[in-house]
Amino acid sequence: MSRNYNLALIGFGNVNRALTEVIHYDGAALAEKLGFTLTVTAITDLRFGAVVDGQGVDLGAALSLAPGQTFASLPGGMETCDNQAIICNGPADIVMEATFTNPEDGEPGLSHVRWALESGKSVCTTNKGPAAFAARELEELAAMNGVRFEFEGAVMSGTPVLRLASGPLKGVGITGFSGILNGTSNYVLTQMESGLSLEAAITEAQDLGYAEADPTADIGGSDVRLKVTVLAKELLGADLDAADVVTEGITGITPGMIAEATAKGAHWKLIGQAEMGADGKVNASVAPQMLDSTHPLAAISGATNAVMFETEFLGRVTISGPGAGRQETAFALLSDIVAIDAFYRTTGS
Repeated sequence: MSRNYNLALIGFGNVNRALTEVIHYDGAALAEKLGFTLTVTAITDLRFGAVVDGQGVDLGAALSLAPGQTFASLPGGMETCDNQAIICNGPADIVMEATFTNPEDGEPGLSHVRWALESGKSVCTTNKGPAAFAARELEELAAMNGVRFEFEGAVMSGTPVLRLASGPLKGVGITGFSGILNGTSNYVLTQMESGLSLEAAITEAQDLGYAEADPTADIGGSDVRLKVTVLAKELLGADLDAADVVTEGITGITPGMIAEATAKGAHWKLIGQAEMGADGKVNASVAPQMLDSTHPLAAISGATNAVMFETEFLGRVTISGPGAGRQETAFALLSDIVAIDAFYRTTGS
């Protein structure tokens, strides 16, 4: 008999909605490829309320809700949501956490993840906060309860940078990394090279859906700071807090600076990086850098992300791919579910 995993979706924005569309429209083909089925048994959202149905939520009806409507019109639906009760007591095997990130404390996602792991449920999240602020604690909590905490999509959306580092590159001795980890800021800098002002480039990014209505986290560097914290912990074993990452955004980049770089064949990029020193201490930072055209990250344009690993045995290894996008990030959640399935099969759970 094929396995089935019941999912609770916390947050019904772009990412979890895209995952729902895949399950609803392509569920049969997906099950044939993966060897298990997926059933959404709960959804919570600040705008839509909540719906819980142990037999499976009516996904077509959930996806067709118009702005202003709530899940109350669905069987098992209600206008408000109690995330803690649904996470802890709802009929789910895996909690899909895709809420917003508070860059100062990682909430509310951090609490959502803790509740799920304490309740014996595995977690997949695209939320940077929990991994940046409490990765070790949450991984230990998951191990204690025989479940998994997976967060591949928290750094580069659907591009599997964490699994590459922990899998094929595990034995090459990663000593540091530098990367373009925010698609919005990279898009803005690329458009400034085309002659747009910073403000006009931000507006264009917002119109295209790359930037939020408040782009501060992207342009100011705090989004990259959290991603650097996650990578430093996972790749370098760093005991690092987000506050330890010296951070500068791109608001100080002027058209004159762009023109100067262009004349030299160089490009301004917002770079997040960390390096392990000879004493074992890890230093991390986020700041704009003018990169020569020969640098592996210089040609990364638009909303694309990339990370360059510094290794002992292979030298520099660079991976690039989508750093944003609803479908791309939903793929990261699917890859996390696949990893959880492999864990359960290996452990006989």
